[in-house]
Amino acid sequence: MMTGASGPAVTRAAMATLREPLQRLVDSSRRTFRNPYESIDWPVSVDPTADWFTAPELTTVHGTPLWDVIGDGARRRLAFLEALNFYSLNIHGERDLMEGLVTRLYRPDLSDAASYLHHFIDEENKHSVHFGTFCTRYGRVYRSRQPPGAAAPATPDADLRFFAKVLVFEEIIDRFNVAQAKDERLHPIARFINQSHHAEEVRHLAFGRRVVAELWRAHRASWSSAQIDDLRRYLAQFFVTTWRQFFNPDVYRDAGFDDPWDVAERLWASEAQRELRRAFSKRIVEFLTVHEILLEDPHAAY
Repeated sequence: MMTGASGPAVTRAAMATLREPLQRLVDSSRRTFRNPYESIDWPVSVDPTADWFTAPELTTVHGTPLWDVIGDGARRRLAFLEALNFYSLNIHGERDLMEGLVTRLYRPDLSDAASYLHHFIDEENKHSVHFGTFCTRYGRVYRSRQPPGAAAPATPDADLRFFAKVLVFEEIIDRFNVAQAKDERLHPIARFINQSHHAEEVRHLAFGRRVVAELWRAHRASWSSAQIDDLRRYLAQFFVTTWRQFFNPDVYRDAGFDDPWDVAERLWASEAQRELRRAFSKRIVEFLTVHEILLEDPHAAY
């Protein structure tokens, strides 16, 4: 574990370089402020077998032999369950994100980011309202399979790991949002949720890239090669655990598949799904490798 002995003063100086771009993010958040309780006219019910709630090409069965075996109604039913799972992943991910942001709010070395962190937390909470309302109205919130995180110390290492994890998660999620926001095949509620999430994630991603790059630039020289190797292994493993959650045995059980754990493993290993994971991770992998936070695509390991 990195000690971050050079920490607070260096972090404070790094954050000071971001005052102007962070103020632009604050101004943008204020201009586009929305009430999540008034933005959607929720239908009383939805039909999981009549409408698409996940784009067919983004389901975990697409491009695999299982896609050819099941009928159209079963595909749409599975797409609905995978929408519930996708929204559930966001609920759990945003809960952890908000907890991490709150612990960093008004910390002296991160004080220059405080004004934007308020908007970040507010917008993530709004997203959770949309995701949670859909899941509880029309299905359920699937449990998280991520191991609970321990309380992180206030060190540059812990901060970089936290903000890099957030960036990885949100970059992957945003690729799904962008692909589905204007897909006319999807139910209007699904399109709106994806579009609304992307509209505010643009700011969160800009913030994340800036903070991760600055923390890495400011502190990497004080960390040993062994410490940096540990960080790289940690982030590579986070890629795996994040993508693994898309292949949820609980979803396959609810869809009526026999041996849902075996289904999850077979779909995870399929070449079509490997290609989708690589494609949807490409942008964040390029960012991390350009900055040399990672040295190679973590997908090479699985």
